[in-house]
Amino acid sequence: MHYLEHVTTDGERWDNLAWRYYGDALVYERIIAANPHVAIMPLLPSGVRLIIPVISVTQTTEELPPWLR
Repeated sequence: MHYLEHVTTDGERWDNLAWRYYGDALVYERIIAANPHVAIMPLLPSGVRLIIPVISVTQTTEELPPWLR
């Protein structure tokens, strides 16, 4: 699987990142799952390096593991 790296700015939220990278704010779980080293909090501090999984447009939901659906 391919990944992007994102460095947070003060006040970013998991759902905002999901919207930015996937166009769907409700799929933030895949970003959280890829970053177990980051505490789950409503607002992220600035300077945190996050891994953003890249989902291929050719993949269907059924092909994804349950934690990425």
